[in-house]
Amino acid sequence: MTTLKSVILVLSITLLASCNTVEKNKPETILQEPTTTPKVEKLDKGQTVLNETILAHGGDLYNSANYAFTFRDNNYQFKNEGTNYTYTKTVKKGETITIDVLENDTFSRTVNDKPVTLSDKAKASATGAINSVIYFATLPYKLNDSAVNVKYIESTTIKNKNYTVLEITFNEAGGGEDHDDQFYYWINKDSKKIDYLAYSYKVNDGGVRFRSAYNSRVIDGITFQDYINYEAEVGTPLKDLPKLLEAKKLKELSKIKTENIINLNKN
Repeated sequence: MTTLKSVILVLSITLLASCNTVEKNKPETILQEPTTTPKVEKLDKGQTVLNETILAHGGDLYNSANYAFTFRDNNYQFKNEGTNYTYTKTVKKGETITIDVLENDTFSRTVNDKPVTLSDKAKASATGAINSVIYFATLPYKLNDSAVNVKYIESTTIKNKNYTVLEITFNEAGGGEDHDDQFYYWINKDSKKIDYLAYSYKVNDGGVRFRSAYNSRVIDGITFQDYINYEAEVGTPLKDLPKLLEAKKLKELSKIKTENIINLNKN
């Protein structure tokens, strides 16, 4: 019995020594800090302001918007379904009803329900016309298209109100036939909405326009505005137009009115 106890004692001491040796020889685990920090993509100032402006005017509501309105005695409709859209223009002259439809860049025309074939030039002109009206009626919704370039210009003051100035240009690919037009937008720092805009264009010997928003109203979450349309001399820097307005040196050309607005999603 004494011998058995001695054997057990010797085995225990041997195992304990073996475990200590393993622990001493075990490689030490070292926790290292990551060699790189994950990159967080930060929007530049221009894009940040634009995103705030789109949100203030209607934000995600534009993605499923379906409205009808009247512009210069013609009826328009825009229906958005995510990235898909359908724009419609209806012109009534006597007993003749002409309907233009632009669906995801595909244009068609009917006259009294009969399809009409247009030349490429006429089709491009009609496409530009319907696009232009709905583009301005739904500002700033389309300013986040992939063909749009946004740039922060400056902060400024107009009639004792503070504004952020953004420049908008377009890529040739996807920018439409007027892709070389240049736009400026004056974003009210308090409301985050567009109070003024200006643009220069090159077709028909070129021109410069300045618009001042009025009659701003919110219809089921989306802002619609009318504009006083002013003319300036060709070549006038867009940046200078607010000063010319305050000095009453701009010529009023017309009023841009979006009337009889109806939310078709509620009908």
